[in-house]
Amino acid sequence: MSNLLAPKKPTEVVDQYSAGHVYYGEGHIGTRRRTYSNTFDPPAEPGQQRRLLKQPPRRRGSHDPYGSFPKGFLIDVARTKAALLAAEDTDANYQITIEDGGPKVLALGTINSYGAYNHEVRGTYMLSNLLQELTLAEASGRPYILLDESRLSENPVHRVNRLIRDTFWRGLTRFIDDTVIEEVARDPKAERMKDPRPRIYVPPGAPEQYVYYKRVAERRPELNLDVVVLPEKITAEYTKSVNDKPGLLALAMEEYTDHTGKKSLRGCPYVVPGGRFNELYGWDSYMMALGLIRDKKVDLAKSMVINFCFCIQHYGKILNANRSYYLSRSQPPFLTDMAIRVYEQIKHEEGSLEFLRIAIFAAIKEYYTIWMAEPRYDPKSGLSRYRPEGLGIPPETEPSHFDSVLKPFAEKNKMTIDDFIFAYNESLVYEPELDEYFLHDRAVRESGHDTSYRLDGRCANLATIDLQSLLYKYETDISNVIKIHFKDKLVIPEEFARGTSMNTGDIESSSIWDRRAKRRKQLTDKYFWNEKEGMYFDYDTIKMEQSTYETATTFWPLWAGLADPRKAASLISVALPKFECYGGIVSGTEKSRGVVGIDRPNRQWDYPFGWAPHQIMTWEGMRKYGYVEEAQRLCYRWLYSLTKAFVDYNGVLVEKYDVTRPIDPHKVDAEYGNQGGDIRGVATEGFGWVNASYQIGLDIISSHMRRALGACIPPDAFLRMTETEVEGIVQSVESLGP
Repeated sequence: MSNLLAPKKPTEVVDQYSAGHVYYGEGHIGTRRRTYSNTFDPPAEPGQQRRLLKQPPRRRGSHDPYGSFPKGFLIDVARTKAALLAAEDTDANYQITIEDGGPKVLALGTINSYGAYNHEVRGTYMLSNLLQELTLAEASGRPYILLDESRLSENPVHRVNRLIRDTFWRGLTRFIDDTVIEEVARDPKAERMKDPRPRIYVPPGAPEQYVYYKRVAERRPELNLDVVVLPEKITAEYTKSVNDKPGLLALAMEEYTDHTGKKSLRGCPYVVPGGRFNELYGWDSYMMALGLIRDKKVDLAKSMVINFCFCIQHYGKILNANRSYYLSRSQPPFLTDMAIRVYEQIKHEEGSLEFLRIAIFAAIKEYYTIWMAEPRYDPKSGLSRYRPEGLGIPPETEPSHFDSVLKPFAEKNKMTIDDFIFAYNESLVYEPELDEYFLHDRAVRESGHDTSYRLDGRCANLATIDLQSLLYKYETDISNVIKIHFKDKLVIPEEFARGTSMNTGDIESSSIWDRRAKRRKQLTDKYFWNEKEGMYFDYDTIKMEQSTYETATTFWPLWAGLADPRKAASLISVALPKFECYGGIVSGTEKSRGVVGIDRPNRQWDYPFGWAPHQIMTWEGMRKYGYVEEAQRLCYRWLYSLTKAFVDYNGVLVEKYDVTRPIDPHKVDAEYGNQGGDIRGVATEGFGWVNASYQIGLDIISSHMRRALGACIPPDAFLRMTETEVEGIVQSVESLGP
């Protein structure tokens, strides 16, 4: 028993706030740094140790007399976890929340008394933290642990920040090579298709990867891995032709020397949105990169830029995600800002300027061949749209997802729905109305805002204010980079000219991009700004009129620097009150969404839901124009929603929040549910862009706001209080202790 408790290295000290894999790792001590000894002197009699450790957790009993010492607990993991769940998890969902009806108190044996005396752990927050710690210890194979009480009573803001930085990013990191190909190539969406075997598609411009993966397939025949070379030109017809043979699209790899001295390849890592994903996603990655940079994980953010450049070079675009059924679909473009932010962190390193050069080449290629080329580019208005090519029914959806849409067409053609799907996908029936429906459906998915009544049935025709803002940012970023870093002359290389209208050796200068940015600003003022409403709206390129839907992306021109000061002031004074809710910025107004019910359900990108990217873009935009107090206020509202759900619901961080709900904002009634909430015992990943928003937000709010957030002071109450009143509450909460 003593071997289980004593560390392998007696002089090693583990910080009480270490990540779970460190704190409960090999040689676990679980001690407080520089507080009490990192060695554990068990009772001399082994039998006494066993008796103490095998005592079940108690509800009442003698208290530890050593109250002046830091508290720690001597815990039998399995027994304590079983007792905790039996008493406190009254709804049996492996979480301890404010909705459970347990007594909210559990007594644990203390380290100071070798388990002879106990100390009570009280309240939902501490008990849920205990469940989380026990789950982590169990996963690390620790039957007994010494647990520092500070891990249970930790300030919630500190705990969220620490978990994101040290644990969640780690849990969301992926890469593709032979060590993990079996896991990452698996696709639950493919299991219902004709040939769901693990498959990887390799671009013809990366022959070394084809050789690499063929060797993997030969060396490990049990994988049944199919390695396929893509054609030089990807068309909508080709994308549809491989719908029944779905697979992973290869990403960037780097050469390295293995332990035997041989050279080989390994995948460049990336971060995924949530724990169930294995793919590199488009605009999620930008938001997550901001959080990674903030948390000093710049190498990961850099690697994601490298992967995006690989995608543009070989697949022609930043993909919705790197699966074969996304080959014809992109996502909102953020590459220039992402690359510049990474460059600013690594500019002292060798090769940093080359990194920036390649990223700008990739962005230029994407700009010309995707966003300024038909069908996305509308030559009549000079505006760009989310309008991907595609044929047939999107195969990545659930089998019955489109049944209500397809049923009338199936009945019209006297077919079952399954027979009609086959006939329609094979162009055996002609249904232009359905073609139009799926044109817009694919566009909504490319926009990243799937789904919303803002875009329903018209997305492919809309030039959205968000896309124009992003392209304006591309134009100004590319101009500035060429001017500042490349002496106002950038020569296009062959690998990025291939498959485009550009020629090898073409020269890009800042003046060309300056003119493009000025032209886009003129078009944005003409088509998108509504003087009467004091905000920006999307523009319908077919109807040639503004949309009337009020969307939170009206603030994106602030982020891009596209709005003049007068328009910025109007956005703050006129538009902001329409979107500011209890828990942050809402995606769209209730008036624009309209009435919802059984026949017209909630859509997840509409009122009353708030999303991390909208918060981040709004905060950053307001700060750019000097509206710092407004940004901090919105930031506090959002962070409070996240912190409140985290404290009351077992450490949960989810994909989106209902920003009108003060008590349980993570409970969302919309299609697709809410990713990140289905946890057993402990959350290990959070959700990518929500993680980033928390870390970014902590840098925006003041230290005073951060202390109030740690005390969980509701936003409306906080905003009415004086600083002295807030400080009094904070000190009162802190004085209560655990």
